[in-house]
Amino acid sequence: MTPTAERKKKGPAPDPCPERLARLRERMEEGGVSAVLVQSPENRRYFSGFKAPDLMLTESSGCLIITLKGQNLLLTDPRYAEAAKAEAPAFEILVYRSGVPELLKKEGLDLGELSYEPRMMTVDFLGRLFAVLGKNAFKPLPFNLGDFRVVKSPEELALVRRAVDITEKALDRLWNELEPGYSENAASLFLENNFRLLGAEGPAFPSIVASGRNAALPHAEPSNKKIGKNEMVVIDIGSRYKGYCSDMTRTFMPFKPADWQKRIYAVVKEAQRRALEALGPGKKGSEVDAVARSYIASEGYGEYFNHSLGHGVGLLVHEEPRLSTSSQDELKPGSLVTVEPGIYLPGKGGVRLEQLCLITEKGREVLNKNRLYYDYHLDAA
Repeated sequence: MTPTAERKKKGPAPDPCPERLARLRERMEEGGVSAVLVQSPENRRYFSGFKAPDLMLTESSGCLIITLKGQNLLLTDPRYAEAAKAEAPAFEILVYRSGVPELLKKEGLDLGELSYEPRMMTVDFLGRLFAVLGKNAFKPLPFNLGDFRVVKSPEELALVRRAVDITEKALDRLWNELEPGYSENAASLFLENNFRLLGAEGPAFPSIVASGRNAALPHAEPSNKKIGKNEMVVIDIGSRYKGYCSDMTRTFMPFKPADWQKRIYAVVKEAQRRALEALGPGKKGSEVDAVARSYIASEGYGEYFNHSLGHGVGLLVHEEPRLSTSSQDELKPGSLVTVEPGIYLPGKGGVRLEQLCLITEKGREVLNKNRLYYDYHLDAA
């Protein structure tokens, strides 16, 4: 059978949105919610299939209205109307020209009380809704729509695995190019270009390439600084494949590292190993965070680990569940989390190591397969 014939026989993949909408309506009924206004791009895509991004917080490409009675509405402007029709077959498409509030008034929809996502609603937009439809027509949604995305389906996991593979292959390609004198900006550009060449839509977030003193900044921005021969280089990257993200951090070491560099690398590596062992279903995010954090503190570097241990990954690169000191999120089979302890010494440098893990019924699976995981050394000979 030819590949083309095989594709025809298999047919299109089933639309996951009806099942997702059914779960949402069950939760709406439990919470006494008659209609939901979905504004966040990731939730909009999850429940409808509509892929258009929001270019900025105040420039939306549309929203969903999902009612308990069975209405599925996708409101968008003329730029995205055709894409919405193709990508969201379970939804009726309504096109606005003057804005969502004006369209809702014009259509005269019987929505009852419309519940909105508090995390996404701006004061300006809510004021416009109030002005057109009145304050009593709206209330905050009593649950988080992001919770529906925590447990990934096999199809979602396959997309994340592909994003992980692309990210690792791009880093392997950089490994063959990188040497002292290479600039941070050049390395970042090389990685993001290769994400696309390998099939990704692009980076999941702005790539971090930080060398020397810059490596002491957890979210350093690449600069024109050239990598020195005795410097550590922290590279935090991820690609986006069909909407789904990966996230990975590696720290390149000098060919002959100084004692302090070897020391903090070893401590971070051991902290990560312990945290990975602690991962499993039923664990709280704070419990796992404490395993890595307490070890780093016991080695004298507690004040230099200044961020949470990890986070969920999916349609967003930072989503639930969280691994942090305050997180009460319970890890569930099918959820994804990063494990990324770090030590950052101001004025000197830093180390971060990050793996992306799937929580399984019995423990966890590390999705990264990078053969060079602990063996990146810049040859300065």
